[in-house]
Amino acid sequence: MVTAYLDRNPGERGALAGLLAALGAGVEPTIRTIFPARIACSAVVIDRHRRVLHVRHEASGGLLLVPGGHVEVDDDTLLAAALREVKEETGILASALVLTPELRDEPIDIDVYGIDANPARGEASHRRYDVRFVFYLADGAPEVALHAEEVTGSAWLPFDEVSCPTLREKLAGSALDGVIVAVNASAIIHDGNGRYLLHLRDANKPWIWEPGCWSLLGGGREPQDRTLLDTVRRELHEEAGLTVADLEPYAVEHVTGTDGTRVPVQLFTGLWNGDPACLPLTEGVMLAWVRPEKFPHMTMLPSTRELLEQHAVDHPVPADGPAAPAGTARVQAPSGTVLNVVGVHLYLERDGKVLLGLRHPDSAYAGGSWHVLAGHCEAEAASACLVREAYEEAGVVIELADVEFVHAVHMRDQPTDPPRVQFFFRALRWEGEPELREPDKCVQWEWWNVKDLPEQVVPYTRAAIEGIRAGRVYTELGWTR
Repeated sequence: MVTAYLDRNPGERGALAGLLAALGAGVEPTIRTIFPARIACSAVVIDRHRRVLHVRHEASGGLLLVPGGHVEVDDDTLLAAALREVKEETGILASALVLTPELRDEPIDIDVYGIDANPARGEASHRRYDVRFVFYLADGAPEVALHAEEVTGSAWLPFDEVSCPTLREKLAGSALDGVIVAVNASAIIHDGNGRYLLHLRDANKPWIWEPGCWSLLGGGREPQDRTLLDTVRRELHEEAGLTVADLEPYAVEHVTGTDGTRVPVQLFTGLWNGDPACLPLTEGVMLAWVRPEKFPHMTMLPSTRELLEQHAVDHPVPADGPAAPAGTARVQAPSGTVLNVVGVHLYLERDGKVLLGLRHPDSAYAGGSWHVLAGHCEAEAASACLVREAYEEAGVVIELADVEFVHAVHMRDQPTDPPRVQFFFRALRWEGEPELREPDKCVQWEWWNVKDLPEQVVPYTRAAIEGIRAGRVYTELGWTR
């Protein structure tokens, strides 16, 4: 771990030379009477406001420091030591913390400083190496509950007020922002007729995730993956030689990693109806088709079971006819009824300019065109869908009370296409600056003067913006009269 850290921070090699030499000697680093220094681990917990949690230690003379302490013999890893310390001092469990995409389980900082002799404890002066790991605070995490015997107070400090100079410098030069994004991807593969392709993982490998459980195919993002869609396609091919043509985003699952931290997983869904026995499985024990009624009798994570059961509700077995396309639900509508697709759109205006995103050139819809932030309604209210999409796509936080309906477009692109109802909402207030959270869909956000929009704007978006400016609330496009 220290060697990997120095590859990223070569200028600190001299400062850590003593640590490397001591580790190379093979001495157990947790035995303080033998190891020539003391190893400590700290947890740098960052919230969504780019603030770092500090605590006031009784033993530190009242100084505010990030939660941390010495490595103990029972700690399996340095990361585990940091997680133990933050739980003991603040009550924050590992399940309320998320590793960052930039660093994962690698430290952001290793600080070196001298400790004066303490005759009362029989300790001579020595050096202390403080290994610091970064975590994001998960949404819905409980309030800090201080351990009164060790900690007398706490505070959330912005990056430029972080107490440790070396950590403060690294945070200032980083892109860490506290916004949690998925770095793993899995696939819900179904045949459109009620069967799900599940993967039985090895039971005799406790170091892997979900040993002995039925799970979904998938894995972690790697450097060569441009997007999480690339990740799930690669994992399907590597694990089972499987190619699924039309994978669509479905949901984000929150699972518990092998280290106890929370792991957000982007789930995709797609159709396939082949024979699992013919696939060249390279990981795990077997692949099998399973129907939902079997889920309660199988060993799997509760979160995985709930998601699969919800997917089965969203994709009911058709009474007749071909299976529904991946990512769509088959609903039994009254005779003569044509179902309309419902889309939601964010009209975000600031100083006479409206926010538009440039669609990825390879996007299945409107590649290379400018479009407002948009998404499709799932089993949710349109306004709630807008709030969700704004955060998922651009990191913009909007409260439901600040959402205002401003326009609707009822349209049909082609006579054979399903009709669509496109709702446009204005956000009266919001938090955060738009950022690229889904680069496979949008490659750029930009504020455009509403009177001078770019030439390549999605036609119905242009029509809606013009309608909003004119005070109209309704537009029809593509219908013959």
